[in-house]
Amino acid sequence: MRAVQVLVFVATIGGVGTALSQEQSATPDYLQWSHAHAERIGQAARVTGRVGGVFDFRVVHTEHSYNYKLRATWLTGDVIRATARLQQLTDRLTDAQTEALVTEATAAGDIVMLLEVDPREGSGVIPNDWGAFLGPAGDDRHVAPGTNTPALEKAKALRGVYRRDYNYERLWVVFPSTAADGTPLFPPRARQADLTVRILNKEGHVTFPIPDPAQ
Repeated sequence: MRAVQVLVFVATIGGVGTALSQEQSATPDYLQWSHAHAERIGQAARVTGRVGGVFDFRVVHTEHSYNYKLRATWLTGDVIRATARLQQLTDRLTDAQTEALVTEATAAGDIVMLLEVDPREGSGVIPNDWGAFLGPAGDDRHVAPGTNTPALEKAKALRGVYRRDYNYERLWVVFPSTAADGTPLFPPRARQADLTVRILNKEGHVTFPIPDPAQ
């Protein structure tokens, strides 16, 4: 009888252990990321540049900025998860609440970028006449225009991992994953992407490594 009780006890413990193991394996890895690890992922996705030249030879139209400081963050799946994880750690969110942030952000569009723009001198205002274009590096014709989507500001997992810098205006831009001719925006051999930002008659370019689709 005692031997039977021991066997039942061992089987029960084994069943509990299996259930716990299955529950742990079902938890997404990003919900275990450290604060430092999540920050590193988000920081690696941001590049900096400038829209417009270094020198200004204006005589008139000094109400316009002569150039604009630019920061661009490619909000990949990993960056979204890193941002959500930091939000979880800061606000003590449950796993379910954090996963909801990720679901909301990943539904925003094929390719989402956060642009931060700081006008230098002039009025300090970003003109409405601006645009953003994304395509493979070295190919100015195979590009897709982005769509300004201000409503994405409400998605907490699309705000990036950096603390807000109020010197910069933030713009959320969504790009399609296909070019105008219906072909994939990035051919299989492409390794780098060029982002062009135009404000009035000034342009700037920054380059990203093309993320692995699994990210």
